[in-house]
Amino acid sequence: MSPAELDCTGLACPQPVMRCKDLLQKEKPAGLRVVVDNQPARDNVSRFLKSQGYALEEVAEKEGAFLITARRSSEGVGVGPRDSGTGPEPEEVCAVPEPNGRSGGQLVFITSDGIGRGDEELGSKLMKNFIRTLPEMGGLWRIILINAGVRLAVKDSGLLPELQNLEASGVSILVCGTCLEHLQLLEEKAIGETTNMLDVVTSLQLAGKVITI
Repeated sequence: MSPAELDCTGLACPQPVMRCKDLLQKEKPAGLRVVVDNQPARDNVSRFLKSQGYALEEVAEKEGAFLITARRSSEGVGVGPRDSGTGPEPEEVCAVPEPNGRSGGQLVFITSDGIGRGDEELGSKLMKNFIRTLPEMGGLWRIILINAGVRLAVKDSGLLPELQNLEASGVSILVCGTCLEHLQLLEEKAIGETTNMLDVVTSLQLAGKVITI
């Protein structure tokens, strides 16, 4: 049977993932071919398909577009794709699990690289103090970085060691792919999972408490 085909070129986050979700629910295809035209969509669609039990057979780049070929895995879990493009391999699946098995984990939603309005230098110092104090928070489940907050996750971020320690301790870190692309920081991301708005909304729904910075 021929794989189902889905053209998601020109669609902004999270529409490619949403269209894949709708197709899988309605048709439950054994195989699927999805075309997207940006790296965040490539990563997000790849991770979503793997979270739904599809193995990525190929992620090919051609003329500015990415063709993702996947087939339903008999084991119910995805395996690593063969990447014939020149870009980085799509990240591992970032399904949105329940908060570490707890009922209502705490989520920190960071929308900037500084805290407060006014003096930018002061705002940056306050953000550093905040991130460095997060380990004292009990029940921390996930950190979501959007808008200018994604700058905290790039290679030259002064807070990278602190975020790495949090991730190593089991805290999930999601980094907005659309924001990275808009700020031209896709290649600079050094920590966390590139994510989409569907993951963000689902995470907010699952969290027992949301702290917005």
